Parts: sequence; C-alpha cells; structure tokens
Amino acid sequence: MKKAVILLSGGLDSTTCMGIAQNEGYELYPISFDYKQRHRKELEAAKKIAEYYNVKEHRIISLDNVGGSALTDKNIDVPEYKGDGEIPVTYVPARNILFLSYALGYAEVIGAEAIFIGVSSVDYSGYPDCRPEFIEAFQKVVDVGTAAGVKGKSIKIIAPLINLSKAETIKLGTKYGVPYHLTTSCYNGKEKACGVCDSCVLRLKGFAEAGIEDPIEYEK
Repeated sequence: MKKAVILLSGGLDSTTCMGIAQNEGYELYPISFDYKQRHRKELEAAKKIAEYYNVKEHRIISLDNVGGSALTDKNIDVPEYKGDGEIPVTYVPARNILFLSYALGYAEVIGAEAIFIGVSSVDYSGYPDCRPEFIEAFQKVVDVGTAAGVKGKSIKIIAPLINLSKAETIKLGTKYGVPYHLTTSCYNGKEKACGVCDSCVLRLKGFAEAGIEDPIEYEK
C-alpha cells in the first residue's frame, strides 16, 4: 500500500487531510509536533484522532521554542479576530518550514510517496507559510534536495485544502466521515473553545456556511 505522512495538529484542517488521504488509498503515518505551544489540548486531540484512524504509527516530535508568537509565548496575549489582512501575532516563525522538513526526512525513511499538509489560502489568518507560493517553493526544495527527488521519485507535497473555503473543507470532510468532534481549533486551549480568536471565528464561520452544526463546545 502507498504511504503518506500527514501533518496532524489535532485541528479541523489537518484531520480533514487524514480523511482525504485515507479515501485516496494511502496508509496513514501522522506526525505531530510539541513546539512548546501554550497548551497541550491540540496534542491530546491529535492522539485521539490517530487512534480513531487506527494508524500504524503516530509520532510526536519535540522541538525547541524559538518564541516570537502568541502561540508559544504566554507573555503575548492571543488576540480576538480582526480580519484586517495583517499577519497576526499568532504566526509562528517558520513553523511549516520546520514541520515539512522533518516530515520530508521521515517520508524518505519509510518510503512514503506523499506528505499531506492542511494549509488554506482562502479562509485563513494570513500566515505566509499557508500560501500556494510557499507549497510550490517547498516542492522545488524536495525535488532537488532529496535522494528521492534526484532519483526521479520525488515525494509530493499535497495541500488538498489550499483553494477551499472553510465551508468547502467541512463539507468534504463530512463526506469522508472525518471525526470533527475530536478536533480542536482554539488558540487558547481551554476546556471550551473561546469563540473569538482567529481560528475559532473562521471555524464557526465555516460550519455556519456549510449548514452543519459544529460538534465542539464554545464559551461564546
């Protein structure tokens, strides 16, 4: 069976990628990252999601915290959603570069054909490493910087949600039976989602536009 590494954060988008990859016939090899984020809830969610899909292996990789983000520095408050087009303080410097680099090495070791990443450039916070330009640039790195690429068997970076709205993503995931009740999206990581941070607002908007009830609880 063909193999795929899935960047699994425990959130809505990465879990949708699990459903898509499974539907396309891949054996799933999710990896999650402990990058000293401000809460553990997303890692706990990732574990439950990996168990749900009965994966052969789920790796959790520990990385040092470089700081500079509200998601890694508790001295920086998580802001409410503004949608003003500015890159918010929840941006984690070079996060997807680091995640994809590790995933790439892992993919070469296990002989995976693809790496799935749940980035979107439609309903998103404006992070530079979630744009098509970034995925295209990283694919070039894969093609020229790995043994697989040099041998003409390059590992494909697949971003199936890149041009989808959050509503379209939710509809697709629902079609594939994605367990959204196990996911978490809130940047604050409390028992109930805050409902006002970027991630919560975009998630709620997506479920509302999809006409589907969000199965998680919110404070607001």
